[in-house]
Amino acid sequence: MARGFKLIFEISLLLMLSGFCRASTIGVCYGRNADDLPTPDKVAQLVQQHNIKYLRIYDSNIQVLKAFANTGVELMIGITNSDLLPFSQFQSNADTWLKNSILPYYPATKITYITVGAEVTESTDNTSALVVPAMRNVFTALKKAGLHKRIKVSSTHSLGVLSRSFPPSAGAFNSSHASFLKPLLEFLAENQSPFMIDLYPYYALRDSPSNVSLDYALFQSSSEVIDPNTGLLYTNMFDAQIDALYYALMALNFRTIKIMVTETGWPSKGSPKETAATPDNAQIYNANLIRHLINDSGTPAKPGEELDVYIFSLFNENRKPGLESERNWGLFYPDQTSVYNLDVTGKGAVDMTPASNVTSGGGNSSSTTWCIASTKASEMDLQNALDWACGSGNVDCSAVQPSQPCFEPDTLLSHASFAFNSYYQQNGATDVACSFGGNGVKVDKDPSYDNCLYMTTGVGMNKTASSNTTAMTSPSSSSSTQNEAFAWTSSFLLISFLVILLNMGESMKS
Repeated sequence: MARGFKLIFEISLLLMLSGFCRASTIGVCYGRNADDLPTPDKVAQLVQQHNIKYLRIYDSNIQVLKAFANTGVELMIGITNSDLLPFSQFQSNADTWLKNSILPYYPATKITYITVGAEVTESTDNTSALVVPAMRNVFTALKKAGLHKRIKVSSTHSLGVLSRSFPPSAGAFNSSHASFLKPLLEFLAENQSPFMIDLYPYYALRDSPSNVSLDYALFQSSSEVIDPNTGLLYTNMFDAQIDALYYALMALNFRTIKIMVTETGWPSKGSPKETAATPDNAQIYNANLIRHLINDSGTPAKPGEELDVYIFSLFNENRKPGLESERNWGLFYPDQTSVYNLDVTGKGAVDMTPASNVTSGGGNSSSTTWCIASTKASEMDLQNALDWACGSGNVDCSAVQPSQPCFEPDTLLSHASFAFNSYYQQNGATDVACSFGGNGVKVDKDPSYDNCLYMTTGVGMNKTASSNTTAMTSPSSSSSTQNEAFAWTSSFLLISFLVILLNMGESMKS
């Protein structure tokens, strides 16, 4: 009988722990495109001092591998684009590389991922066709060494691999990369390897400031962007970009592939036109990202889903070409002092900059702006946008109905303007909320007339708008509900299982 209860206890413990054995992880990218960085052994000390447990390097530098031996830090190592040709041509090249560059340092140096090529679709030398053959050869070399289940093989990509990312539910891969992506995705699914993506909301803000608000990019938006196809609510660009990838994968029927973010971050300094590149914004983005991840809140389309993310980067790299921001992504200066205060573990207190200082870099949440329909928009576009705003957009359009204060003038432009503004104000008066496919225009002059009053953020919010806002479940609360449901279901299954075991025991006894 005691043995039976011991078996029941052990199985129960396994069942209870099964839901808690995996959590999001946070790593840092260790780029070395600089001539003033500390030696690898000093970097290893710095990494351990700041409790960084996961590190990405972009090659298999022997000095780095030696420096991180017996540190417990897990490394993601890389095969550069320039090495893709020999790795793809002959299996012996991959075998020799593994034998000489990896095995002498493993497992003292913990290596968990090998990236084969980096953002090849962005390169001009057309090396994408070499990636999958090289990945297969590296995988075969690992299999020969018995390490193919301990070290995962993948390749990293930029968001440019998508042809469409907004709304997230319309996420789709660029068809021009189809011949490269199909075998790549088949390899990842077959070997349970993640799809690796480099995500930068900063670039979306910098390159399209009229469509992206700073608050939305920094995880600080108090409003929600609604996906019209799913009704899901997005309060930050990071989640929207992740879900666009999930939907793109699902569209090709690759539903089991996990996503890993191999680069994301924010620059602390930029050229004069890069006004959002500040230490305050860099600190806020990374701190909010870390907080978002350690809560395991997931994304609106994947609530509660763990996500592994690597912050770019460990150091400022003075030899990187391009704008000033390119050389200022580091958490640390080359002298190992912090660029800004950040706890990568998410457990320490972070001195956050007041929001009033943040919005100066870009973002628009002013209550003294309105959104109206563009006079250049076609009637078809205006009608579609008006129908969406009054439908999926949850705008109360009763004011533009006959006999109501905003019905006259009875024109599509006037009615659309009222609806556009209502949606804009209900969703925090952000740039994104006045997009409407390029058919919305922000103005600083109140468009109200006669008895037709255009609302502003926090002012004149009617009951319909308020009730719609309240009725929409935020991602965090929906995640909480799902967690409660999961806990209840697990408990029910556990009790049922115990009852079955007890009945079996009684039957055997009798």
